[in-house]
This record gives sequence, C-alpha cells and structure tokens, in this order.
Amino acid sequence: MISFEKSIAAYKEAVKLMPGGVNSPVRAYKNVDMTPIFIERGKNQNLYDIDGNAYIDYVLSWGPLILGHADDEVIKALKDTIDKGTSFGAPTLLENKIAELVQKFVPSMEMMRMVSSGTEATMSAVRLARGYTKRDKIVKFIGCYHGHSDSLLVDAGSGLATFDINTSPGVPKNVALETLTVPYNDEAAITDLFKRHGDEIAGVIVEPVAGNMGFVPAKKSFLQTLRDLTTKYGSVLIFDEVMSGFRCDMRGAQHLYDIKPDLTTLGKVIGGGLPVGTFGGKREIMKNITPDGKVYHAGTLSGNPLAMMAGIKTLEQLNQETYDQMSAKLDRLCTALQAAADKNGVTFTIRHRGTMWGYFFNKGPVENFADVQKSDKDYFTRFFQYVIQRGIYLAPSPYETSFISTKHTDADIDKTIEVFSDAFANVEK
Repeated sequence: MISFEKSIAAYKEAVKLMPGGVNSPVRAYKNVDMTPIFIERGKNQNLYDIDGNAYIDYVLSWGPLILGHADDEVIKALKDTIDKGTSFGAPTLLENKIAELVQKFVPSMEMMRMVSSGTEATMSAVRLARGYTKRDKIVKFIGCYHGHSDSLLVDAGSGLATFDINTSPGVPKNVALETLTVPYNDEAAITDLFKRHGDEIAGVIVEPVAGNMGFVPAKKSFLQTLRDLTTKYGSVLIFDEVMSGFRCDMRGAQHLYDIKPDLTTLGKVIGGGLPVGTFGGKREIMKNITPDGKVYHAGTLSGNPLAMMAGIKTLEQLNQETYDQMSAKLDRLCTALQAAADKNGVTFTIRHRGTMWGYFFNKGPVENFADVQKSDKDYFTRFFQYVIQRGIYLAPSPYETSFISTKHTDADIDKTIEVFSDAFANVEK
C-alpha cells in the first residue's frame, strides 16, 4: 500500500481555509471515500504527489494538457513571454495569432472573443444568443455541463451530477425557468419542445460529445435534428466544445459530425494548461458584441499574453499524425480493457473518440444521463481506490471523462491494461 500521509495532513489544513478544502468540488474525492491527493509536479504523462508517489495521468488537468505536463516548447515560450510582462489590459499580436490558429482548426469561428474560462465562454455565448434573437429561453440537455453560470446550472453534469444536485441554491427561480431541459440524444423530445416553444427559444447549447456525465458521444441524427430545428425557428445553435474541441477530433466535434453550429465555445486545449476560453462563430452574430454592437462583454485578463502563448505553442504542435497515434493507442487500450472486463465477469462499457475516453460499470448502451446513472457507483469507488494505489490517475467521479496525451507511451498503455485487469479480477463485485 502506498502512503498518502502528507496529502492527508495537507488536507486537514486545507479544510480550514477553503470550503471542502478545495477550489473545485470534484477534487475533494468525496465520491471515492478518500482524502484528495495533493500534487507536487507533473512532467509529460506523469504526476507526482507530495508523498513521492508517481502516477500515469489520464486526467491531464481535466483535458487541457494534450501535450502532457510541462511540455518543453510550451514552458520555454512561457519563460520568454513572462520576461516581457504578465498582463497589459491592451491588445497584443499574440491575440491575433491564436485567433488565426483557432480559425484554421475551426473555420466556423469567423470572429471570436477570448475569455479566461470555459464558464465565461458559455455564459457569454448564451447572452449573445439572447441579445441577437431578442428572446429569453435557452435549451440545454440533462447531464450536459456548461460551466457554473446561473442560466446553465440546471440538470447539469460534472460536479452537480457527482453531488446529486439538480440546480444550485442562489440561482433565482425566474432564471432557472428560462432554461428548458430535455434528455440528451432524444430527437423526439427536442422536436416536441420546439413545437411548443420554438418562437421563444433564443438558442440551444449542447456538448456534441458529452464529457461531463461521463463520456457520451451524440448521435449524428440528434445533432442534425438540432441544426434543422434551430434553423427553422431562427434560434442560435451553440456547440460547447470546451472539452471536445481539439480532443474528439483535431478540428472538433463539428468536423467529426460535419455539422456547423452558429456559435462555438472552446477552452482547455487552447490555453495549454493556463486559464482560457473563447466563444465565436458567425460574423453577423458576433458583430452584436460590444463595441460593434450592444451585447456587453469585457474581461480584464481576456487575451492574457501567457495564456495566448501557451495556446499558440500547443496548437502549433498538433497535427494529424499525432492524433492518429493517440487514437490508435486509445483504441488498443479500450479494446483490451473491455476484453479484460468480459473475461472477469465485470459489467463494463467503454468508448473513445480521438483523444477522449470514458467507461461505465453497466451494460450499455449509454446514450443519456439516465443510462449513465445506471452505472454501479459503489463498484466504481472500490475500483478507483484499487487503481490509484497501483499508480493510475483517473478522475475521482463516474461523471467525468479521461484523456490521453502525445506523451503517453505503449508501455503506459500496457501498464494500464495490466492494472485494470488486476482490478477486474480482484475488486469485489
């Protein structure tokens, strides 16, 4: 058994200083009956905690680190940039450069605004949809998480799902009432909703590949239905690709499914591990943002030079060859893990797209949040406790997604298969 003695001591101090001892709820490890592990450093595909334990990391800061931890090129560029200053509150050439890079990967983003988080990106996109259409209602899907702004904290995934919260105290009822929810991947439900409320709906926001209720890809026909309905009723279709952007496909889920949204939100990868987000899309819609239009948006640290440089150096290193290599490794991993579970009589469903992967302890298919909730949470807890002891770092919640980086090796895949196989054989069913 490896020791977490120093992490336990650090957590005792942390709970005196921060609610739950953490700055984001899932990190508290409440869902897996453990004390959080305090990280000291990361390099490439590995994490090292303050007790000296090493892990193969499949969380990767919840997705941003597609090049792994402390990538040499990113770190060098950041060191060079920080010598020039950390923030100016004024335009820099770095903002132009990253916007041009983003457009090459996601051409539907004809204009964009940089922000400091995914939450800020989705909040701003929703406000823009309302301002552009002069309507109030927003549609989201049960289990999809779009950050913690008031309008979107209804039937959400991620931390809300982890702690079984339908919405959050502090969200006014009249705000929640303007958010309509239907099941993910349910074409009949969304069609019926538009028949009843279509002329009131400002926009539909969706994770085209859901990563916040576990990993649940959308059906192509479902996304096409959204595109058809929003076009018919004059609503704005928003793809939340904060997680899936540059992850499920190098050009995002909209390229994978060949469906063009009106607005897109991005984050995580485009900051290379620094706080960042962006929202953008059709020029005619984006021109409604101040100062061109009257829909207000601002941010002191929007376009921060450090985040811009980290994003630039990350995006410049991405190419189809690296994606194909990562996807091939994940295909081998997922195939082997499913075979190991089957061999040991463990009910298990695993899927992957590009560099994202996820698993559930139920039979499947898993197509919406109701399916996700059938996963065996008690087994997940026992399973997680086993694999973390063996040096495999996974998200401490069944409602999250795993990732791979360019730094993960075939040896890492082999070890992960070995550890999962041992867990399937030894963890009490």
